[in-house]
Amino acid sequence: MVRLFSLLSAVFLFSTAFGQHDAQRNAMWKIGQEDPAAFLKEFTNPKVDAGMHETYMVNILRLLAHDEVDDAMVVAKDALEAGLPPERLLAGPRDLLSKLSGQPGFDELPGIAEVAPVIHGPMLGNLTDDGVSVWVRTRDPERLKLVIDGGGATSGVSTVESDHTAELTISGLEANTHYTGKIVREGDEETVLGFVDFTTRSPVGEPGKFKVAFGGGAGYVPEWEYMWDTIAAFEPNALLMLGDNVYIDDPESQWTQDYCYHRRQSRSEWRRLVSVVPVYSIYDDHDFGDNDCIPGPEIEKPAWKRPVWETFCQNWVNPGYGGGEEQPGCWYSFSIADVDFFMLDGRYYRDLKGGSMLGPVQKAWLKEALKASDATFKLLVSPVPFTPGIKPGSKDPWDGYPEEREEIFSLLEEEEIEGVFLVAADRHRTDLRKNKRENGYPLYEFESSRLTNRHVHNIPQTPGLIWGYRDTCSFGLMEFDTTQDDPRVTMRCIDIDGVERESFVLKRSELGFGE
Repeated sequence: MVRLFSLLSAVFLFSTAFGQHDAQRNAMWKIGQEDPAAFLKEFTNPKVDAGMHETYMVNILRLLAHDEVDDAMVVAKDALEAGLPPERLLAGPRDLLSKLSGQPGFDELPGIAEVAPVIHGPMLGNLTDDGVSVWVRTRDPERLKLVIDGGGATSGVSTVESDHTAELTISGLEANTHYTGKIVREGDEETVLGFVDFTTRSPVGEPGKFKVAFGGGAGYVPEWEYMWDTIAAFEPNALLMLGDNVYIDDPESQWTQDYCYHRRQSRSEWRRLVSVVPVYSIYDDHDFGDNDCIPGPEIEKPAWKRPVWETFCQNWVNPGYGGGEEQPGCWYSFSIADVDFFMLDGRYYRDLKGGSMLGPVQKAWLKEALKASDATFKLLVSPVPFTPGIKPGSKDPWDGYPEEREEIFSLLEEEEIEGVFLVAADRHRTDLRKNKRENGYPLYEFESSRLTNRHVHNIPQTPGLIWGYRDTCSFGLMEFDTTQDDPRVTMRCIDIDGVERESFVLKRSELGFGE
């Protein structure tokens, strides 16, 4: 098998990379197969190469899947000497990598002894006017404490059952106040395992000024992982990850899911960003099922639904996850100042035959939440776009569910719910569109889903297209100022190098029913 890796490495010297799904991710689907031919085939003239580090990693995992531990040790040593971050050999999939870490001499491999107890994170989330949650993944099960400078402390535990993750939540903080915090072991506050830095929100309902970055389409492309540093440089008050946050496309394999999450979470650029910017996430097809999946209305069918949802919950730090264990999902709402965000689950209950993307429980929640909201702006945040014709000929966006889309839009008009605009991902570009309504105000849709993707989509010339950008990776940035007499949000398209490509100012007065 070591010889197989030598051949595999030689193949890569002559490969090219121009697609979206990298060979290493695809090879993960096949690491359990006895015949290595299918595994090796993924590396023969691949469309996408995620780099030699990932080639080393999937080969190590394949060797371990076939209990060829001695060979895996040889490749692991070579991988570490070539620069593979040593925490990758400790993160997961744990059931495979534990075979390696239990070997004599493993701790003597380059860099292993220096790996910190916290190997992923810390990641901020669920930030409010009086509290915050912090997520981490640890090398071993740990009893942890989050200590906030001037704000108290809270404890949590990472376990084998939680994939060595812990969520530390603290409350009782002051609004509009800057805090720093540190992660330590219980009983040892001198050894710092990680830092966080954040400012609590304004009280809900108060006018304010703040920035929210968003996007989807975050395929793993090593040379474009600096996108996370670019976003951090704009100092947003929140980051919305709107699906295809990692490209798994293998809902029945825990190995592939762990591999895809962990390689992103091991990136230093990502770790720097999420330790200072709170993250709010939903999933879409590539990180829930597979391309354009329609899983159906049942909770437990297909059987992979709940395990995938549990993995999603373990890897993020959201304010909520649908209806919890009884009604799994990724929908929830949160507020920043006097702006409400309604985050939608477009996959778990998607039922094309039944004409529903949301399912009855989520839809009822959304309707009641919209009617109850008195926020200045209300954002309907979807993993796929609402705008008709956004993906010509496809039923994957809301075009596949026109009656349900109209049901939601008509509710706004029947109940005179003002201040709504749409935010979405899925299409690999950034664009802004205006959807006119016969009986109500226009619904603007700001869409962005090429955070780090290689693959790019064309820009359909739908009625109401204001602008679109597809030349490079980009993200959406929304700058809210609700302190003005006419509150406004400035919508900006920012490319991976921090250059503003497009902008548009939307005023609250445009999103109402008049006198």
